[in-house]
Amino acid sequence: MKILVVEDEPKVANFIKAGLEENGYEVDVAFDGQLGEKLSLSRNYGLVILDIIVPFVNGLELCKRIRKEKTSLPILMLTALGTTEDKVTGLEAGADDYLLKPFDFQELLARVRALIRRSEKKAVDSTTILKIANLELDLDKKLAIRDATKIALTAKEFLLLEYFMKNKGRVLSRSELAEKIWDVTFDTGTNVVEVYINILRKKIDKDFEPKLIHTRIGLGYIMSEEL
Repeated sequence: MKILVVEDEPKVANFIKAGLEENGYEVDVAFDGQLGEKLSLSRNYGLVILDIIVPFVNGLELCKRIRKEKTSLPILMLTALGTTEDKVTGLEAGADDYLLKPFDFQELLARVRALIRRSEKKAVDSTTILKIANLELDLDKKLAIRDATKIALTAKEFLLLEYFMKNKGRVLSRSELAEKIWDVTFDTGTNVVEVYINILRKKIDKDFEPKLIHTRIGLGYIMSEEL
């Protein structure tokens, strides 16, 4: 995850950069709004941290320009201007969140993580075609295709496959699948989950490579290109 920090105070900028990098983020710094605009519009960032008072292009104007071109890019605005009117002005310019200087780094980090999680969730929710390996699931057309072959699925099979694809790489327990797909508490006396998993495997895995649905003994199932 790459983050852009637009901040004209070197000590503050370096403090934010060092802290974020310690937490696994890649960070670019722009010391003025002009460079901030150039970087934000030409590179792929997951978040922009933007001070309001910066040279050449002020933070409010830069926020508006970024928002016009990149509607979903999260923007966290930093400022020493702390009145309600100042906050409203910042939010109306397109900022997603507003943090008052001076701030505690842990609060900044919590805001950053929350904005990134929210952005990632929106991206997943707005996706209409899910993909893994050579399998595609069109959520609008309710259609599954693998290697250019259309696969007929019932409503429950489609929901089960959709859930697997939205959670690819994560082990899903039988109880979780029962709750999310059938809206019931898992009963160890029923094998409905196993039955549907077997049906789904026959339809999307039997005649294709690589195999995508794998069993984790004692844990559940996982959708992955790797065994």
